[in-house]
Amino acid sequence: MRPIIDIDHLSKRYDSGTVALNDVSLQINEGEILALLGPNGAGKTTMISIICGLVVPTGGTVRVGGHDIRTDWRGARKLIGLVPQEILLEPFEKVIDCVRFTRGLYGEPPDEAYVEQLLRSLALWDKRDARTRELSGGMKRRVLIAKALSHRPKVLFLDEPTAGVDVALRREMWAVVRDLRAQGVTIILTTHYLEEAEDMADRIGVINRGQLLLCQPKAELMGEFGKKHLTILLDQPLIALPPILKGRGLTLSPSGNALGYDYDTRAERTGIARLLADLAEAGIAVRDVSTKQSSLEEIFISLVEEPQA
Repeated sequence: MRPIIDIDHLSKRYDSGTVALNDVSLQINEGEILALLGPNGAGKTTMISIICGLVVPTGGTVRVGGHDIRTDWRGARKLIGLVPQEILLEPFEKVIDCVRFTRGLYGEPPDEAYVEQLLRSLALWDKRDARTRELSGGMKRRVLIAKALSHRPKVLFLDEPTAGVDVALRREMWAVVRDLRAQGVTIILTTHYLEEAEDMADRIGVINRGQLLLCQPKAELMGEFGKKHLTILLDQPLIALPPILKGRGLTLSPSGNALGYDYDTRAERTGIARLLADLAEAGIAVRDVSTKQSSLEEIFISLVEEPQA
């Protein structure tokens, strides 16, 4: 895949001295879904705002589809759709007119067939003549998505798109996102629902304190930083670990009927075979064994909680 967004040594320092972005370089490929993760204030929204032309960087360059966001901002901006965190809509405007108006702002001619298709795909067609002030929070967010897609952008930014949206609407929105990716649209999303990023994204980027800590394919990230947890259910509860099992990194459950063991799947030897042999040697009967992979949330927390140099 070729990059549709090329970010090179991007920085942003505000007049107050706050460094929102510090020398960030990143290429985003055409047709992929990239999840940008980071705690509040990490720099995610600043980076998106710079790419979308809403904030002026203090250093570095960004190209969208080959267009420099500063010297050829019209060409770059026409390729981008943005769904912001804040719900800002004209309260007395009809839903369908909101979408038509935004399409016109990009210089696109009227296309009623496309507007209808777009509203139907977001379950907004029945609300097309409703004033936006009459809509629920979830429906208003759908209108923001429809506006962002009104000019058929090649790149769609979703900044916390499911905040305040119920589970049913969230699933429907992600179905729309998958369809867009299938059509070749590049999706960049930020979310605090890490299970969404784990489910949806092709690559995961982690930002903290204005620095891009990493950006890797999801499977590679899970393999590199993820660990597995082995749970061993015992036939009879233990009062304490026998001497042969001490110093092995085992934890005994409060009830005494289960042992826990964390191991690295990338290691040449996990130690599981030796552990089971030691259990047998100690006369401890095993009833069942199960494993659990580290979640993206656990990996994310371990990354952002590490002290940065």
